[in-house]
This record gives sequence, C-alpha cells and structure tokens, in this order.
Amino acid sequence: MALRLCMPLALLLTAGVVTFAAFARAADSKAVLFARFQKGATVSYGIVEGDRIRALSGDIFGTWQKTDTSHALADVKLLAPTAPSKVLALAGNYRDHLGQTPVPEHPEIFFKSPTSVIPAGEKIVIPPGTADVHYEAEFVIVIGKRAKNVPAEKALDYVFGITCGNDVSARDWQKNDRQWWRATGSDTFGPCGPYVVSGINYDDLRMRLRQNGTQKQEHGVKDMIHGPAIIVSWISQHVTLEPGDLIFTGTSGKTQPIKAGDVVEVEIDGYCILKNAVEAAK
Repeated sequence: MALRLCMPLALLLTAGVVTFAAFARAADSKAVLFARFQKGATVSYGIVEGDRIRALSGDIFGTWQKTDTSHALADVKLLAPTAPSKVLALAGNYRDHLGQTPVPEHPEIFFKSPTSVIPAGEKIVIPPGTADVHYEAEFVIVIGKRAKNVPAEKALDYVFGITCGNDVSARDWQKNDRQWWRATGSDTFGPCGPYVVSGINYDDLRMRLRQNGTQKQEHGVKDMIHGPAIIVSWISQHVTLEPGDLIFTGTSGKTQPIKAGDVVEVEIDGYCILKNAVEAAK
C-alpha cells in the first residue's frame, strides 16, 4: 500500500503552521526532505532546500512551522533523523535474501538498541570478538505519531517518512548466540539518515548500496514481502510505536563482509545518501 497524499504539499508549506496529520495527507510529486541537525549547542529539525536547511519551530511530530533561520548544510552537523525510544528491524523480508528459508507468514521482528543508531559521517566500529560483519542496506520507516492496534489500511497515516539505513550484522554472532542483541544491536550497528523522505509514493522508491564505490545491492519498497503498511500495523498490535521510532525493513540478496578502511554508502534514489566509514575497535 502506498502513501498517496491528497492536498498540494506546496500549499501546506506556504500556509505557515503545519500539523503532522495534515502533512501526512498532503500530495505532491516532489519529495520533501527533513533532517535533524545541530548548529552550535542547538539541535533542531529542518527542511532541506537545495544546499541549505531551514529550521522548523514547534513539534515536528505535532504542529510545526518554518522559521526565517536558514543555514548552509556545510555549516551544520547532520544528526540521526530522530532520537528513537526504540528501534525495530525485520528478518527475511526479501525473497532473494531468504534462500531456502520459507517465506514468513507475518513480519518477523527483532529489536536493535537505540545506541546502535549513528548518523551519516560517523564510523561503524567493528567490536572485538567478531570476524564476519556484513552490511545490509535497508529502508527505515520513521514513525510520526503514536500507533497502537492500527489497521493496515490506516497504518501509513502514522508514517512520517522513509530514510536510509544500514543494519550492520555480525553473522558469526547471529549464528552462535541465542539472541541477536549484540549481532545487530552493538553500538554503531545502525547507521541511519541523513534525510527523511516524505510526501511521495513510497512504493516508487529504490535503494542501492555501494562498498568502496562498487554497487553491491539494489532493491525497492515494492520488492518487500511485507510492505510498510503491514509492518507498522503488525508491530502496533503488540508493541506501541511512538513518534520518532525507527523500523529497519529488511535487506535483499546475499550480503558481504565489511572491514576496517571500507566506506559504505546507502542511497535512496538520489534523495538521501548515508555514508559511513568502517574501523576496528581500538
């Protein structure tokens, strides 16, 4: 199911005050890019306008408006898109990643730790004790309002947008541990951002991953076994989702190891590029 919005987005943005609910119902063929950033000691949300970012006032997940304050992107520090209360992820959501494993009847969910989340530009740190850490390019759903027992047909009303993610995974720990708490939840194992893409049909989005400049993955939202609406609805039946929560939606194909010195880029259709170097723990 796609988020097809019904009111011109430009109208909302020029009207001044905007609510999350109204924005989620807006329509335009052009994406709007949101980012969380730091300028000096101040952390704000903003809308990306070319090579600049315009600060927003109010509650990004409630009522907000554009301000007169604008900064060059080069002059601010881009942060992870949110400070989530929780981070969830899907296992086996692309058929070409499952191999001989049966297709799951419902989304298979696990938790990543909030401290795994890092922004673009920060380093993925390979901890001691693992010898087989892989990249996983993933669309990440950003929740926009509290969701509990949400039906699938209304689930996308609770989605603020989509961003880039890399569900870094230690395969040896996944194989040998009973739980994946460290295999996918270790510090720095959840690069995310830098922009949240909103206001478009998410089904049209495609993602690519490059390792040291060589493309290694490509997949789209349409390729998922369980799409965003089903994912949000399913999780909300069991765990209440809060504004700013992040959901990694699974990866495609056969992934490969990363090592210290590598640079990994995850891109959504030119809207958003998440770039992180890799280093070994010191």
